[in-house]
Amino acid sequence: MSENRIHRARSADGTEIAGRVFGDGPPLVLVQPPVVDPDIAFEALLPHLAERFTCYLPSIRGREPSGDNPDHSPPRLQEDINAFVDSIAEPVCLTGWSDGASLALGAGAHSEAVVAVAPFEPPVWPLMGEDDLSRQVAMLEKVGTAVAEGKLVEASRIFHRYVCNENEFDGLDAAYLERQAGIWPLLLQEVQQSMAYAGPDATDPEVLGAVDAPVMVLLAEKTALNPWFTDSAHHVAQHVVDGRVREIPGIGHFAPIVAPDAVTTEVISFFESVRP
Repeated sequence: MSENRIHRARSADGTEIAGRVFGDGPPLVLVQPPVVDPDIAFEALLPHLAERFTCYLPSIRGREPSGDNPDHSPPRLQEDINAFVDSIAEPVCLTGWSDGASLALGAGAHSEAVVAVAPFEPPVWPLMGEDDLSRQVAMLEKVGTAVAEGKLVEASRIFHRYVCNENEFDGLDAAYLERQAGIWPLLLQEVQQSMAYAGPDATDPEVLGAVDAPVMVLLAEKTALNPWFTDSAHHVAQHVVDGRVREIPGIGHFAPIVAPDAVTTEVISFFESVRP
């Protein structure tokens, strides 16, 4: 990605939130999953989306080009995205991936400027079953050990083996795992702050009920973490004002990296169908 346009906003606690901007057309904000840098997360999607939209890629705090603050609790991360969306000062579409999809929904509940949301596999954490929760805890323990030993690429590999299906993991090359590895020390701090937080989040029914823009939840047919992501998708669609689920055949949770065409086709079709 070679364009150097930067859009800047100020979060509620004063932290500067910045994002790279690509393309031309109606505004589309793409919200990163905290585990993947936005430049990496959406690199494969941009060639398609930037032909039709002005694509904004906000970085939540602690990731360049944004500023930082010791508080990385869930409400602060949500405020980062809310402030960025509001600062565009015109109607916007929103998409996001994984926890970034949840942040996109939270912004949809917060801002009247949001005209449509297409979240890709937002997780609803209370719906995670005991077996999946045990697997996740074991994965995070292994990641923590790898980070403590300075083995950041190994930490990245452990996480992706957990969240990707077999074909997706095989499609991730060593260069990707190395690019993504540096986020892990910060991410583990965020996990700790998230676990200490007991307040509402963007996928609570009362928050989703404030999202009155059309929502199409994108669900991957071959996602590795089923039935959790399927249950999550239908939970979101059920509680927003105007929601539906679109299952995309043949892809998994890491489709934005390894199968971008399948994702962009659905995103473009949905946003062009609902855009005023």
